Amino acid sequence: MRLTTKGRFALTAMIDLGLQGGVKPTPLAEISERQKISLSYLEQLFSKLRRHGLVQSVRGPGGGYRLARPMTEVSVADIILAVDEPIDATLCGGKEDCRDGERCMTHDLWAGLNERIYEYLSSVSLAQLVAKQREERVAVLKDQRKASGKTHPEPAVSV
Repeated sequence: MRLTTKGRFALTAMIDLGLQGGVKPTPLAEISERQKISLSYLEQLFSKLRRHGLVQSVRGPGGGYRLARPMTEVSVADIILAVDEPIDATLCGGKEDCRDGERCMTHDLWAGLNERIYEYLSSVSLAQLVAKQREERVAVLKDQRKASGKTHPEPAVSV
């Protein structure tokens, strides 16, 4: 199995969207700028994410995208599969015709790996990834304060 930029970028963009809090729609141009992902590529990915019910689009001024479901109900597997990224380590795509139309000797090994990968990616929610990013940002802010010698608390920074 090889995770391509399609899956990686879709996941990155969804984490970014989750970090925005979902109160107001987020324009793809903002995600594109923050994550350094081509706007046209994001438009293609979000079209697929919308068709799979992971995001909602809001048209007009102040429009953009927001999550269609709670982050706890969206798994990494949901996102990857929505953008047509296969979770498959077999050479045959699960058809069992890997070796000149016949099943190869290692088919069961790779099929078992597919199951484990899918189970793992299904067990990780978007909410967990967003929470981890928020924790890391807080840690970076604390380190920056310590390095600058500031000891007094500063106002909370919204992320």
